[in-house]
Amino acid sequence: MTYLVALLVIALGVAGVVYGGADDSPGLQLLGVVLVVAAVVYGVRAARRSR
Repeated sequence: MTYLVALLVIALGVAGVVYGGADDSPGLQLLGVVLVVAAVVYGVRAARRSR
């Protein structure tokens, strides 16, 4: 379940980066990158805890 949430947040972040690039919105791109990085960190921490 944890990995599914991380994947959904990554997909949302990637969509934000793509939409922000099309709309020329640097703020939306930054939020998308922050979401992707946070989801990756969350996923890695969850994977390390499960071991």
